[in-house]
Amino acid sequence: MLRTGEEYRRSIRDGREVWIDGERVPDVTTHPAFRPIIDARARMYDMAFEPALADTMSYRDAATNEACSRASKPPTCQQDWHDKRRWVETVLADLGGVVIRVGDETVGEMWSLYDGRAVLAEVDPRFADNITRHIARVHEQDLFHVSANTDPKGDRSKRPQDQDPDMLLHVVRETDAGIIVRGAKYETAAAYANQAFVKPTIANWGDDALSDYAVGFICGMGAPGIRHICRSGFAGRAPAADYPIASRFDEIDALVVFDDVLVPWEDVLFYRHTRAAQFIRGTLHRYSAFPFVQRVLAIADQLIGVALFNVRQTGLDRQQAVREKLAQLICYREGINAHLTAAIALAEPSPGGLVMPNQSLLYTGRVHACANLPAMVHLARELCGGQICVTPDAASFAAPGIKPWLDKFYTVNEAWGPDDRRRLLAFARDLLNSDQAGHRVTFELFAQAPPFAHLNAVFNAFDFTGALDFVQRGAGLSAVARGR
Repeated sequence: MLRTGEEYRRSIRDGREVWIDGERVPDVTTHPAFRPIIDARARMYDMAFEPALADTMSYRDAATNEACSRASKPPTCQQDWHDKRRWVETVLADLGGVVIRVGDETVGEMWSLYDGRAVLAEVDPRFADNITRHIARVHEQDLFHVSANTDPKGDRSKRPQDQDPDMLLHVVRETDAGIIVRGAKYETAAAYANQAFVKPTIANWGDDALSDYAVGFICGMGAPGIRHICRSGFAGRAPAADYPIASRFDEIDALVVFDDVLVPWEDVLFYRHTRAAQFIRGTLHRYSAFPFVQRVLAIADQLIGVALFNVRQTGLDRQQAVREKLAQLICYREGINAHLTAAIALAEPSPGGLVMPNQSLLYTGRVHACANLPAMVHLARELCGGQICVTPDAASFAAPGIKPWLDKFYTVNEAWGPDDRRRLLAFARDLLNSDQAGHRVTFELFAQAPPFAHLNAVFNAFDFTGALDFVQRGAGLSAVARGR
């Protein structure tokens, strides 16, 4: 039921076609751009086998008496969400950094589709059975499951059929064995994951009730016809001493090309069914938003920590103006924390019989976390000061000819010598100013859909009844006016 880190590594040495920097990668587990994040994921698997961490990372399944991961357990009670939150906290603390696309934040998208089994059964009862089976498979086999959402899109003023049809992934033909799909998707971590839930991004289907683009399925990331064309990695570009975050926690994104890929019928979750496609787009993040926002909470902790360390070095933390800025970071952090805590406290039953975080509080928390992140990063940058953009690299601090000068000017006081000062500034630069830092801010903005979709989810999840009742009574409105 539980895999070791080495078993995970072996599972992705499957001959998959992965490209980065114009070269094909023979083994992603040993390539310098992928190895650090794969090692981090492998470490997460191994944590479940350590006695001190086993209860946090896993639980004993009542039906099989097998140890299973808490991360992929479908939530059936409020305690499951407390356990999942503790699982993420334990992982991030052990790794010493923030990892986002590692499976626990994407498996929830399948739980959302599970809630729509009745919709799937409208087209074919097998589709409803398929999602149930695949949820169990991910959990029982401890798979690294990701989500493929975003297409290249092309000219969005045109319908997919009116341009190169492959700009949006679609079905090109059916066979007895399954469907053949063609197109491409962008996905983080696909090159080193086991499988992906592939689904459309179209929100408005118009009158196209039986579209070949309305398809969702599970696909192994090493399947024939799939190639991963990855962006250039941040790991390995510069010494780890100068970029301690990018060198360990870069999660590689890829354009995943589907070149006439066979998807067996047992892996198809919906097909030529725009209502199912609309359902999953509207409910996709009802579970997965929670661990995603929890990662932003961890980033907020990094912002507070790096800012406070910097101002404490020179005693600036005693100044009221500095404390006010730190308080803004704290309010941002605690706002995220409050939404997550309340979303569990007021958890609600899902249509499929699971327990989901309170939807209004979860989605408003996501807007608070994502919309304010750029401003909070800039606030932390201001508190850290200008030295994060002018400090020499680690090699300079070690060079005999200039080391005495750097030791002199980077010694702050008895508590803060030049080595700690350099390390903190390097960490702050990588967190706030590096290529990886800019990538992370953009990623958080769009990783769970763009801001307008976040706000639309808030609108759809909010219960307007209380506000309308309050104003109706106060203004003496008639029932007819209320009905409109």
